Amino acid sequence: MTRVAYVCADPGIPVFGTKGASVHIQEIVRAWRRRGAEVEVYAVRLGDVDHVPADLADLVVHHVPVGRVGSGPGGDDPGAAARREVAQRQAAAEIGRRVVAAAPDVVYERYSLFSGVLHLARRGLGGGVRTVLEVNAPLIDEQRRHRVLVDEAGSVDALRAQVGAADVVACVSERVAAWVRERTGADEGGAVQGAGAARVVVVPNGVNTRRIRAVTPDLDGDPVVVFVGTLKPWHGVEDLLEAAAMARRPWRLRIVGDGPQREAVEQAAARHGLAVELTGAVAPEEVPAALEGALVAVAPYPASDDHYFSPLKVYEYGAAALPVVASRIGQIPAVVQDGVTGVLVPPSDPVALAAAVDALVDDPDAARALGAAARRLMEREHSWEHVLDATLAPVTSTAPPASPHTSVPAAGGR
Repeated sequence: MTRVAYVCADPGIPVFGTKGASVHIQEIVRAWRRRGAEVEVYAVRLGDVDHVPADLADLVVHHVPVGRVGSGPGGDDPGAAARREVAQRQAAAEIGRRVVAAAPDVVYERYSLFSGVLHLARRGLGGGVRTVLEVNAPLIDEQRRHRVLVDEAGSVDALRAQVGAADVVACVSERVAAWVRERTGADEGGAVQGAGAARVVVVPNGVNTRRIRAVTPDLDGDPVVVFVGTLKPWHGVEDLLEAAAMARRPWRLRIVGDGPQREAVEQAAARHGLAVELTGAVAPEEVPAALEGALVAVAPYPASDDHYFSPLKVYEYGAAALPVVASRIGQIPAVVQDGVTGVLVPPSDPVALAAAVDALVDDPDAARALGAAARRLMEREHSWEHVLDATLAPVTSTAPPASPHTSVPAAGGR
């Protein structure tokens, strides 16, 4: 049996929680388990341990918390930020020591600022371990732009060391892959200078098609149009409310999620005279029920030159057999196929958004046909098993490591 150490040293991401990143952790763990692997998680933040999914109740999680430094993660005090960065390094170093002592066959790490776990694993375990670095965002740039980053040079050095220690670097989008190449000196083919066989590959997100099943739309009364996500400015919910106010016929707008924009959303709904169902944040296992009854799902991202996301919501919508109306931006056109599984509209264009949703609610049969095609696409190409297979392809196509336990199973060998 392959023994996997899954590592997340990011203090902003709990193993158990409602964040998309938490869902991502849990689903990659499940995908490894479905391959027959024994997985143990090493993390600095546990999250809501009173609401652990039943199928992960037996998951071993090694908790190494970041020490208290007197300021929250969003604080702007440079002194506290510097101490926090040191504490993050210390927690990651302790995780690294524990991983080396455990001597797993595979170390799979979600990239975080200042972590050097993969680097420590490579030094401590040598060629007897496979190493995977998953990069979901340009964290150095995010930290500098939105928070406080004191030791930027140290964060870049840590990234280069991690990439140099990885057999494969799996990036969630081409924009993120380009950032990794720029920051580390990787060439266009993905080879990282001084990193041996490391390769930078693009592997978008996926969806659990077992957990999220096809929904049945409620066609009694006004149709339900659903949005799932954190209420933050870059999710475009205010554009959605404007679109709903322009609709030719009323929609029942359901917004699943919570966040700092909730008050603005409530005010916009009142201003437009809209009756909006705001469910608040829901646990991942509650998302299928939150989608039930909907006819159309939306991902109304605003215009941006820096859209590097691979949004989980569009995959979940597709798995629920919902046609997706989404902004034509970033990586979204690669998963929402215009006229096949959904409709693409210009970003930051409430008029176009309203027209696209109107057309689908006026023709429920066409909407259901697009949704059925979306479900088939998710099953065929975007399950988490497909995501893990694509991530491991560069290492499973080479000779297995000389491990005292076992090798990584072949990508198609489930």
